[in-house]
Amino acid sequence: MADQYDYDLFTIGAGSGGVRASRVAAAHGARVAVAEEYRVGGTCVIRGCVPKKMLVYGAHFAEDLVDAEHFGWKIEGKSFDWARLRDHVQNDVTRLEGLYGQTLSNHDVTVFDERATITGYHEVTLASGKVVTAKYILIATGARPHVPDFRGSEHVITSNEAFHLDTIPRRMLIVGGGYIANEFAGIFNEFGSKVTIANRSDTILRGYDESVRDRLLQISLTKGIEFCFMAEFEYVEEQDDGTFRVKLTGQEEREFDVVMVATGRVPNIEGLGLETVGVECGKRGEIVVDTFSRTNVDYIYAVGDVTDRVQLTPVAIREGQAFADSVFGDVEPYAVDHSCVPSAVFSHPPIAAVGMTEGEARNLLGSVRVYQADFRPMKNVVAGRNERSLYKMIVDAANDRIVGIHMIGPEAPEIMQAAAVAVKAGLTKADFDATVAIHPTMAEELVLFK
Repeated sequence: MADQYDYDLFTIGAGSGGVRASRVAAAHGARVAVAEEYRVGGTCVIRGCVPKKMLVYGAHFAEDLVDAEHFGWKIEGKSFDWARLRDHVQNDVTRLEGLYGQTLSNHDVTVFDERATITGYHEVTLASGKVVTAKYILIATGARPHVPDFRGSEHVITSNEAFHLDTIPRRMLIVGGGYIANEFAGIFNEFGSKVTIANRSDTILRGYDESVRDRLLQISLTKGIEFCFMAEFEYVEEQDDGTFRVKLTGQEEREFDVVMVATGRVPNIEGLGLETVGVECGKRGEIVVDTFSRTNVDYIYAVGDVTDRVQLTPVAIREGQAFADSVFGDVEPYAVDHSCVPSAVFSHPPIAAVGMTEGEARNLLGSVRVYQADFRPMKNVVAGRNERSLYKMIVDAANDRIVGIHMIGPEAPEIMQAAAVAVKAGLTKADFDATVAIHPTMAEELVLFK
């Protein structure tokens, strides 16, 4: 690499994408530095999918302890200690943060625990005033929760603060209809909160298959979660006792102990100095990149949520890997395929999906075949729980190729990971039919569709 620069790569942001890109670039022989102003690990590890999944595990015990009695277990004196779970989760987050830092250190990546700003051609200035140069600059600063502008917005929390609450709120309002809103609604409902979800439209989980999201709505209502549709904030007012008076459009004024917003995420681009060198950004504030994660400035790249392509941790990791291999590795440059990306909603019960929804397939392909399995899992039967699972397979009628699978039910994300490989590989319904079922499992429904 060219010695006229201090580093071959300077990465701004040590989240999932930035850490992967930096580690791989260093493994290819590059001199790499990373700047992170908060904590190494980024949204996923520190305040996102990892601690959230730990809370999901904790929340599942609420129903498991009830169901256990139907399986012969007698449980007396059960109680829930939120502070204990919260602190255990945060301790593990700290452990993981240390491992991420160790990974960078093991690959001789220099880490600056401070903010970095692009201040000139191939130049970055740290908060301490130190100026460094790099042949390539990678922006991997991620995104943050969006807070709408309304009277009293300073009183709301986001998913960031939800992990640190002092107590479980008795009444909780969550505004938003996406995966974050529905996941935290399920978590706090199981912990004993009276949860209300308010959404500005009449649809939850836009982008997921209609049948699956309708099933989640039905189950959530049965579990006691309330939904208010076509409702947006008018105001939030704090009262003397620390509770909040909230007015939503079309709703009577109500009181809540905690108000949380989960209304999407916006790219973190402020203060990066992008305008100094003319990096192009889009209408939503996202950094515009080509298929190889390259910006309009030839030595500056961007990966992960800051590009607003697919806001998922595994996608950011893939993008970071592809960038590092393509720029620093001895390989033909390659791009990440953002099509057919599997995803999950860790609601209660969880949702998993890959490929096209039924509506998308009909609009794009015209003639499709749809297979469904609507069943009550064996565990729920024994437990006396009426909750039903729904699996759905979308097939292109022209060639029998599976173009989408959608599921809601226990362990749906775990099952979907293997099924997603088959859809990505272009396997057919006949391939699934030819596969012998593992019985008794829920997953066997995927090879038993008729």
